[in-house]
Amino acid sequence: MEHEKVIVLNFGGQYDQLIARRVRDHGVYCDVVPYTVPVEELRKARPSGIIFTGGPNSVFDPSSPHYTADILSLGIPILGICYGAQLMAWMGGGVVETAERSEYGNIRLRVTSADSLLFRDVPRESVVWMSHTDRIKTLPEGFSVTAETEDCPVAAMENKQKRLYAVQFHPEVTHSAFGDRMLYNFLFGVCGCKGDWQMESFIEDTVAALRKQIGDKPVVLGLSGGVDSSVAAALLSRAVGRQLTCVFVDHGLMRKDEGDIVENTFTSLFDMNFVRVNCADEFLAALRGVTDPEQKRKIIGEEFYRVFWSEIRRQKETGFFAQGTIYPDRVESGKGDADKIKTHHNRVKTPEDIEFLGIIEPLRDLFKDEVRRVGEKLGLPKELVWRQPFPGPGLGVRIIGEITREKIEVLQNADWVLRDEMAKNGYDKQLSQFFCVLPTVSTVGVMGDHRTYDHLIAIRAVTTDDFMTADWAKIPYDILARVSSRITNEVKHVNRVVYDVTTKPPATVEWE
Repeated sequence: MEHEKVIVLNFGGQYDQLIARRVRDHGVYCDVVPYTVPVEELRKARPSGIIFTGGPNSVFDPSSPHYTADILSLGIPILGICYGAQLMAWMGGGVVETAERSEYGNIRLRVTSADSLLFRDVPRESVVWMSHTDRIKTLPEGFSVTAETEDCPVAAMENKQKRLYAVQFHPEVTHSAFGDRMLYNFLFGVCGCKGDWQMESFIEDTVAALRKQIGDKPVVLGLSGGVDSSVAAALLSRAVGRQLTCVFVDHGLMRKDEGDIVENTFTSLFDMNFVRVNCADEFLAALRGVTDPEQKRKIIGEEFYRVFWSEIRRQKETGFFAQGTIYPDRVESGKGDADKIKTHHNRVKTPEDIEFLGIIEPLRDLFKDEVRRVGEKLGLPKELVWRQPFPGPGLGVRIIGEITREKIEVLQNADWVLRDEMAKNGYDKQLSQFFCVLPTVSTVGVMGDHRTYDHLIAIRAVTTDDFMTADWAKIPYDILARVSSRITNEVKHVNRVVYDVTTKPPATVEWE
């Protein structure tokens, strides 16, 4: 079934997929394509609308990403955002200049056109998220100003007749108070969308595409037991059944009893071949004496690589290789020109001596919350769908300094207490991610009549929509007090608990 769709034309902005996600939230299918896609391909795609993303460049710089002005004459509604707004002005014959004063962060917007479709049901004044150095100085012919700020006289413009709209701010981020309403107005008021695409459609289309791509060939998936690989496994299992082999490498760095839980869950729920490789001793031996975080990641990655592919080589036949990669993995591991933020992500490089027919990433364009919705629609258990995100190196990135068996046990037990207490009081449903960290810092304490010198445990808990940014969770003091009391009383060799109150950015969610 062919669905109406909107195309996001990416000019190097970091929010390209976030825009797409906001569009899909309104029931409209959305594709993200690079700005190098020819205009004729866009014409043939017959989208209901096109959105230009932001970007870090200046439109008057010859080396910046540009596009042919023919796109403005396709008769397709277009919304330009930030750099995309400046590009629309530049292509239409307007003038863009470096602003006397840049705007960053929350800025008060004033709507100056009461009859603009884009600002229908939006208050005359509201807060939007700005991030720009350049601004539109002179409007293209046929355009009019529809909103302004104190330092930006053209915060929004439109050519109603040609259905061309542009905003200097970012309506896709939650900081823009009525940004979602503006996107809704563009989709339904300007583009005339019906909103008939739902997650069931994604599942149906993806399963059909997987069957067509895979045929009767085998598929291998590295299964961690986390949400992403689990949902990927469910999709592949529905598509090809026992053609799928899932390999679970238990490196001994998982949460308490999690290896057994993973095995029991997947052998009972899925029609697949499940292989568990127990190799905790090998990982600990390789990590002995290592304290540098990047070196630890490298060793864990290399050891995982060795164990995983040794098991794959035992398979009788190689077909396709599948991964549970989601969009933030691609962004934070250096998608396009994005800065590389972390090295522990879901993508695995295949060895040269193993030839696959192709790489399959069925969740590559979805955010975490969308992946969870797919899992729910596939009938996965709630406790699996809403399982806490867990990094590939496991507790290896939550133990600061050298990793030992004793430290792993301390952290596993402390983390279990935290998760148990949060589940008991129901507060876990209000958190996006929470876990314990072992900083390998010893502090003085008193237990009974004796002074102690034992481990400190740090608690990290965040709330977020998409894990691109995150805020520290405001857990009530009485809950934190119970968690602290239980950890120091129930977990041996812990005499102090602290709480991390840092947002992302400047910090990452994980400590290492």
